[in-house]
Amino acid sequence: MAGQAHGAGSGKGHRIEIRAGGEHVRVVRDGQVLAESRRPVLLFETGLPVRYYLPAEDVRTELLTASDTRTYCPFKGTASYWSLPGGGKDVVWAYPDPKPAVGEIKGLFCFYDVEIVRN
Repeated sequence: MAGQAHGAGSGKGHRIEIRAGGEHVRVVRDGQVLAESRRPVLLFETGLPVRYYLPAEDVRTELLTASDTRTYCPFKGTASYWSLPGGGKDVVWAYPDPKPAVGEIKGLFCFYDVEIVRN
């Protein structure tokens, strides 16, 4: 997918675009690095901030605990969430079986806050 953009027209002016990113992104919470990647997948969605979806290999999944929380997006599908033990409820989510139009995010993790590392 490197360098590709994928757009999904979702009707009524709603649009999702997915692109391979080259940014160096890091997720830190309470001084602990939870994820670091140089291969994020960027998701641009109408009315929302850009979201960085990260490969599982770049996420410290051993620090996360699966949550019972599930949400449904009519454009992306059902999301599963993970929390940090001792606080930080539902800090990361993923779409294990996303809708076909956004299949590129399958199994990738997305955090609410990421830091773009400027070298």
